[in-house]
Amino acid sequence: MDGRLLHVFDMDGTLLRDTSASLEIAARLGCLDELRSLEAEFAAGIIDTRGFAAALYGLWRELTPAVVAEAFDGAPWIGGLAEVLADIRSRGDRAVVVTMSPDFFAGRLRGLGVDDVVASGFPPPPFRAAPDPAGILVPEDKVTAVDRLRAALGLGRDACVAYGDSGSDVPLFSVLRHTVAVNATPGLRALAATGYDGDDLRAAYALGRELRARA
Repeated sequence: MDGRLLHVFDMDGTLLRDTSASLEIAARLGCLDELRSLEAEFAAGIIDTRGFAAALYGLWRELTPAVVAEAFDGAPWIGGLAEVLADIRSRGDRAVVVTMSPDFFAGRLRGLGVDDVVASGFPPPPFRAAPDPAGILVPEDKVTAVDRLRAALGLGRDACVAYGDSGSDVPLFSVLRHTVAVNATPGLRALAATGYDGDDLRAAYALGRELRARA
């Protein structure tokens, strides 16, 4: 039996503490109020992820790679992230981030040691065209992405450990056994196999490894 594990991390609210890629970018572009209004509409079900992405294109016409880099580097990443990624790699396991946020932001996690990043496809900034709605992820796409990655590695679903915080992680948590709710909403916490609250990913990661070891 292949002993490798695939560790699947959500980004917004999980690896990013109490924030999202969109909020970090909006703060630097001076459009936080507009972004928060969009998030309220999304939470209320008025717009979906594709409508949200189209609105971002309109808001972020002044976005540049330098602003993206500043937002990424200055974001409040959860403690212990580098150590967890290094440990995953040292064991021969793999780390993947699956997020509905823009790929031009999430893709930078590869530089920190994430093996694979699956994110919503946007044109590179500065935008010259609107994002293709077909490339914008929805929560159910997290399951598809993980199944594709694990199949390519020859792994079953029981070799996957997922870490998330909110409703977008519900589809994935519904099909995987080894799930860790990290600073999560009550709904996701109730669905997860275990949970962690705090600012040290190493503790959440230890819980994930324990789940798999007990299985």
